[in-house]
Amino acid sequence: MSALAKELGNPDIPVPADLESVVNITSLDKIYNWSRRNSLWPMMFGLACCAIEMICTAASRYDLSRFGMEVMRPSARQADMMIVSGTVTKKMVPQIVRLYNQMPEPKYVIAMGACASGGGPFKEGYNVVSGIDKFIPVDVYIPGCPPTPQALLNGLIALQKKIDAQSIGSVPWYRPGPSEPIPVPILGPDLIDPRHAPLLRKHAAEAAVKQMEAANA
Repeated sequence: MSALAKELGNPDIPVPADLESVVNITSLDKIYNWSRRNSLWPMMFGLACCAIEMICTAASRYDLSRFGMEVMRPSARQADMMIVSGTVTKKMVPQIVRLYNQMPEPKYVIAMGACASGGGPFKEGYNVVSGIDKFIPVDVYIPGCPPTPQALLNGLIALQKKIDAQSIGSVPWYRPGPSEPIPVPILGPDLIDPRHAPLLRKHAAEAAVKQMEAANA
């Protein structure tokens, strides 16, 4: 029996020895997940020094093509995996969210390095976001500053294991109705998340009431 047949086969249902070379019993979930986990297309963009490590991982020494992930697409509409590699500044967040919304389902996000995961050494900077997961959902976090190519490969393997555990019956992209895009943050004097608009209006109303009370006192 081939390695692929062992990987996809269902050990609970035995197959006669004389039919093992032509018959393999598996499930739709296994076939579906196996095909997706081995054909992820990363989006081709980088933010800071972590992107250099990502480029090294795609080169011949580490060879992403072993995982079926070497087809880096310059268009978000042709990619299903986003590797956020580097420091995320407030100026870049609207573009990252816009690109994420353009990616077709199913799609996955990897936060590569300390900066993308939580701000890193620049966390206290006025122009740096403390983690991209404040704006888009993240599937795998890779620690390091910057992470080595081996660490990125380990993160990609972790993502493959997550895909293996998914089921067609429960994944969100097969639920009825369209998926709602994430509101693109607004960059002004500071970064404003439209999802926080009700809270901002509430604080503004409370401040206006206090100001009127102080004026009438």
